[in-house]
Amino acid sequence: MEPSETTVPVCYRHPDRATGLACSRCGNPICAECSRDNAVGQLCPSCAAPTDRHQVVSGRQIYGRPTFQTAPVSFTIMAITIAIYVGGMLSIDLDVWLTNTFAQANWLVEAGDWWRIFTAALLHASLLHVGFNMYALYLFGPRMEQQVGSAPFAALYLAAAGAGGLLSYLLGPLQQVSIGASGAVFGLFGAWIFVAWKMRKTPGGRSMFTQLFVLLAINVVISLTPGIDGLAHLGGFLAGLGIAALWSLFAVGKANAVGIRLAIAGAVVAIDLGAVLLVSPF
Repeated sequence: MEPSETTVPVCYRHPDRATGLACSRCGNPICAECSRDNAVGQLCPSCAAPTDRHQVVSGRQIYGRPTFQTAPVSFTIMAITIAIYVGGMLSIDLDVWLTNTFAQANWLVEAGDWWRIFTAALLHASLLHVGFNMYALYLFGPRMEQQVGSAPFAALYLAAAGAGGLLSYLLGPLQQVSIGASGAVFGLFGAWIFVAWKMRKTPGGRSMFTQLFVLLAINVVISLTPGIDGLAHLGGFLAGLGIAALWSLFAVGKANAVGIRLAIAGAVVAIDLGAVLLVSPF
């Protein structure tokens, strides 16, 4: 059931702007223009008012230059994933070991290797494959991490990767082998689609939603291409969309919003794991 329009939070300084952001200190809903980046999350202009020689940095400014300091989880995932690809490219033996240990071979998942629905996101088949996924993570990851917190973001990424792997396992051929972070990336894409939909009544929100919808249509076509694990894309997308919706419903405006987001995304990770354990015959 869709929430009624009256339940959509709006920026306390711009009542015409729906938003999924909230000040980490006072809990007031704020739009992206009012967001001020802070070590404890985003703050409203009142709570972020400068004292002494402290400088306030706007969310718009910081989002334009993502760095390891502002989005450590995003950049750590990129670094590990690229390092694994380079290591496998330089050593055939290492590549074989990584594939045998972490790729999602559905018959091995069925035999008890449950971790493969998560770890397949670390492996990639080609430079184009890893380059496309990591560039997409660079585009969608850091800003999401800055808005929701590093720990909830990490849980979201893992939950989407697991959901993609789970759906691929449940509905894909038993002999199928899948690798790639596409399910996790589609989870971020799904989360951003929800954010854009919530902000659709603002000029920026409408523009974002239109652009993301076009990207979604393109990626749906790509997902239908032979050799592409479209089920993993779908599972990750639905997980990201659902997690973002639950975050909006239960975490926005709460003083412990980061903890609530972490609990929700962590619960989806647990559901991914519980489902694969439940349906497997081992």
